[in-house]
Amino acid sequence: MINERLAFERRDEQIIYINGHLPVFTHEAKDTASFRLFTTQLIANGSATQGDIVRAFAVSMTTVKRCCRVLRERGTGGFFRPPERKRGHRLTPEVLAAAQDMLDRGLGIPVIAGELGILASTLHKAIDSGRLRRVKKKTATNAPDRPVRQQAKASAVPATGTRRSA
Repeated sequence: MINERLAFERRDEQIIYINGHLPVFTHEAKDTASFRLFTTQLIANGSATQGDIVRAFAVSMTTVKRCCRVLRERGTGGFFRPPERKRGHRLTPEVLAAAQDMLDRGLGIPVIAGELGILASTLHKAIDSGRLRRVKKKTATNAPDRPVRQQAKASAVPATGTRRSA
């Protein structure tokens, strides 16, 4: 029971909301976005209070208030879109340019991070998101097909200098 007018019931994997004796909404038990949307709409429409939702569903007041803010600021679609990524404040255009210059010169991420006073993970995220590009390491054009150790092993002469006959 949510309050004296509203109730909910779980049938199999469905949650059914009932107003009086009529079902008014249903969603899958695992669908948290629909749960948050509908319970927040109950609050916004005055059918339930934030306290009613906290008590009925054992969710925190902070979560309920956050959902009310999502509905107010982003509308119903805000429950179904992933949250917007926060933009970093450390990588200003000047710092990005300096980091890219250092990357172009072949310096490593830890060295660049130390020089610029930022975390290495910040640089890795910038590379992953495409804001910075890593310089490909140069490989020798006349590199052998096999590693040097394998070549040395293959060309080694037996230590005794004699061969056994079968």
